[in-house]
Amino acid sequence: MKKVTYLLTIALTLFVIRPAQAQDKAYILDRVVAVVGDFHVLQSDIELQYLQMKARSPYLPENIKCDILEYFIEQKLMMSQAKIDSIEVSDSQVQLNMESRLNEFIRQFGSEEEMEDYFGKTIFDIREDLTKTMKEMMITGQVQQAIVGDINITPSEVRAFYKSIPEDSIPLIDSEIKLAQIIAYPPVDENAEFEAKERLLNLRKRIIDGESMSTLAILYSDDPSATGNYGEIGYMGKGDGLDPAYADAAFALKEGQISKIIKSSFGYHIIKNLGRKGDRVNTQHILIMPKIDATAKARALAKLDSLKTAIDNDSITFNRAALYYSEDDNTRANGGLMVNPINQAATFKLDELSTKDYYVVRDMKVGDVSAPYETTDSNGKVCYKMVKLLNRTEPHRANMKDDYLMLQNIALSQKQDEVMDDWYKEKRKKTYIKIDGSFQYCEDNQGELSSR
Repeated sequence: MKKVTYLLTIALTLFVIRPAQAQDKAYILDRVVAVVGDFHVLQSDIELQYLQMKARSPYLPENIKCDILEYFIEQKLMMSQAKIDSIEVSDSQVQLNMESRLNEFIRQFGSEEEMEDYFGKTIFDIREDLTKTMKEMMITGQVQQAIVGDINITPSEVRAFYKSIPEDSIPLIDSEIKLAQIIAYPPVDENAEFEAKERLLNLRKRIIDGESMSTLAILYSDDPSATGNYGEIGYMGKGDGLDPAYADAAFALKEGQISKIIKSSFGYHIIKNLGRKGDRVNTQHILIMPKIDATAKARALAKLDSLKTAIDNDSITFNRAALYYSEDDNTRANGGLMVNPINQAATFKLDELSTKDYYVVRDMKVGDVSAPYETTDSNGKVCYKMVKLLNRTEPHRANMKDDYLMLQNIALSQKQDEVMDDWYKEKRKKTYIKIDGSFQYCEDNQGELSSR
């Protein structure tokens, strides 16, 4: 089971819809290749997952299709158990998860139309496929939770697990760092803001007069993603990370309507409502950020230079300086402590830092405070920053003292895998399974092969 889960994680969690275009690459004559109780696995299930995995990694293990088949058999075994236990999920839960995943797809493709073109299906058909897939995933998740949810692991089991790992196979832990920051933004003068709004007013008039908003977004928007998505951000709800001012304006628009100038934390926008579905709206926008002149940049830099001098002279601590003077509301209350956006932890691997932060931090020692430097924040706005290196761990082999929680999680996962493996073996003995003879080369399924 562990091998199957590992190999299929990316393919089956990110691309769970059957794209019709994939069949252009390899014609699939569909047929049932496995029967598992009241459920079946199709040849297309195997082939399309194989094509999706092949697109992501050209070097796949030999007999990977056996692993894919095994994954589907295990899924159907859990669906059979769900039927026995009368496990159901509500339509509203399925719909909520399906819409969330669908919006994720749309954002990846850039637009609903691009997604439809890729899959060769209408949005209606994609929704139908995804709803079925999400329902099965949610049901099997409940079955698995019922089987392994109450499993715990003791400290002695963690120690035994650690001792059982060959020395050359003990996980290597990358260096991790903890950082605090102080940020200053160059002040934007009224003339720069006026100029930004004037540019947007002119662009809005050109769009209303018939010019393409997509073309103008590519040419003039300060949103770097506009060159790929033409300023269209896809269907999103107010809780999906939209700036509050942007969201309020977007949801107030009628379909096809273009907003007046909207100020957000990113800059100034004009927004077009491309369509609304329930509590989500698809918008297209053009972003203009007020230009920052050299004088404004010099003022922000001078502010941080003065703070660094005070910190170096022990006139103020970095923590207190961040609290009183940093202009980043997300970190100032915690003494400037930076949070990793990838996992919400307070630590970073070096390769998880932005390019600017990486080159500043890589040669620092614990306790050092950097010189101020120019960078951009998470919204793409120009700012000046100085950072303090609070802690750095060296690369090392995992050990019980420093990495107990990580080892505990690995040991627990292994114990759960062993319980699931035993469950699958017992379930197979009690479930009718028949596998097509075309999979006779798969060693794990020899006892369940048909003669076809």
